[in-house]
Amino acid sequence: MRISASTEQARTPPDDGVSAVALLEELFGDAAAADNPTGIQSVVAADERREMLAEGERLLDNYGLSAHFVPQEFGGRLIGLQGLIHVLRAVYRRDPALGLGYGASSLLAAVNVWTSGRADQRSELAAILLDGAKVACGYHELAHGNDLSRAEVTATSVPDGLRLNGSKEVIANLDRADAMVLFARTAQASGGRSHSQLFLKKDQLPATQARQLPRFHTVGMRGVQLGGIEFADCLVSPDTVVGAPGHGLETALRSFQTTRIALPGMTIGILDTALRIAVRCTSGRRLYGKTAADLPLTRTVLAEAFADLLLADTLTTVSARAMHTAPGQAGNYAAATKAFVPKTLMAAIHKLSGLLGSQFYLRTGPYALFQKLLRDSLPSGFGHASRASCLTALLPQIPVTARRTWGNDKSPPLDGSTFRLAASLPGLSFDALSVSGAGHDPLARALPVGLAAHPSGRDAMARRIRERAEEAVGSLAEFAAECAKLTPRDLGPDAPARSFDLAERWCEMLAASAVLNLWWHNHKRLDHIADPVWVVAALHRIDAHAGKRVDPLPPDLVEPLYRELLRREAAGLTFDLSCQATGC
Repeated sequence: MRISASTEQARTPPDDGVSAVALLEELFGDAAAADNPTGIQSVVAADERREMLAEGERLLDNYGLSAHFVPQEFGGRLIGLQGLIHVLRAVYRRDPALGLGYGASSLLAAVNVWTSGRADQRSELAAILLDGAKVACGYHELAHGNDLSRAEVTATSVPDGLRLNGSKEVIANLDRADAMVLFARTAQASGGRSHSQLFLKKDQLPATQARQLPRFHTVGMRGVQLGGIEFADCLVSPDTVVGAPGHGLETALRSFQTTRIALPGMTIGILDTALRIAVRCTSGRRLYGKTAADLPLTRTVLAEAFADLLLADTLTTVSARAMHTAPGQAGNYAAATKAFVPKTLMAAIHKLSGLLGSQFYLRTGPYALFQKLLRDSLPSGFGHASRASCLTALLPQIPVTARRTWGNDKSPPLDGSTFRLAASLPGLSFDALSVSGAGHDPLARALPVGLAAHPSGRDAMARRIRERAEEAVGSLAEFAAECAKLTPRDLGPDAPARSFDLAERWCEMLAASAVLNLWWHNHKRLDHIADPVWVVAALHRIDAHAGKRVDPLPPDLVEPLYRELLRREAAGLTFDLSCQATGC
């Protein structure tokens, strides 16, 4: 059974999650209210106890958050990836541990079944999630980190089924989950067909053969329960295998494309709240006879963090929409998003911490949430898939993409609906996801095509955008020529640093294309992104993150960005592209 639109050309209305987020924000209430059981004080107190926010979980139970992880054809609310990201981002704005521990961990497991599972497995998983239960994802092992190809838990074929042996040490929500997706070795030979994924109901695992291991305590996401499981000749049915036996790694690589976009997109909510706290703190903190916000350095740091947030949201938004319009290339955009966005967000939050002064170290008081946000942001850099593993995934794609797309003027760009935020999209099809992009990169191709199609405006800021776009197109041609020279020795995990630099440049190029095309396709339609200042600032920040420039944002960008920050904070609006109402 396919999890996709009813026809290849079927399109869905814009699924931006606006109404779903509005309802969720209403349920959460005023975050600052002392008597709010899901407010800031309660979130910080739960973190101190290393517990999940119980009232938050009850709220999400009543809201039916898990239904957003289930495709619509199975009775759920999952229509588009962008809408899912916005709903979970609203949870992350309130409490990142609640977002991961209640929601994202179940999503990580579920996408594997939507990608490769049988019809009965998909129906069973849908029933579990729609009932409000949780599903755990047993991928990684401490000894091997993100290298799934070396996973050692075995599922050996025997006459009466599969016998599991070995242990997985760090699985979020294992103790609280009704089911789990387990990644296990089913063949001793090396290569890509040595592992399978199993969909297991926990109540069907004999307690004497499947022993749960003690919980791990962590620095960040302290409320998330990380546990383990040890198998000792645990017999399970052969029907538990998800997809074809031996195709577990392929399933993972395809399903990762959803979560490598979704998780960074959700994590943007952490920076949103951290930036809100920093704006409030600096507006009231006195330094040198003025407020801290009166100092040019303070405003620059705030404006740069705002630009970083918009930059990160732009790349995740375009990548999420490309899952619908170009699913065959989503793997590359997912890897680029996971490599670029968490690094950008963590750096911004860390820099904001300096503006709080001694307030940053306090675990009580009006700004106590900030230190939790900083700690909770750290796992985004290595959890699920590390930045290094994402860059490694991009390496083999570089030479063929240089030949077929970057150096080919006839290669087609992304469909314009990918960038038009109000446009409908084709249905989300997990079946269409591919392990390889086959050398096609329509997002990069949209850069020169978009430049040719959109003439420069007359004002100074529009001319600056045009100049930066021309520079980016010129860099793309140089980049293609350099990448075409790579040899097979330059493309593996032990590749030289120069190769990984090229993979990073690819991510930066995709981010620039996303920013420019989002601007070209929306600035006449959506008022809240009509000011070109954010575009110039985002492009400046790409170069800053790449080490191409060390100068801060110039004052003519800082001041309008700072004013927009103040406007949104006063109006209770989010700082991302959606500019939605929030009670944070």
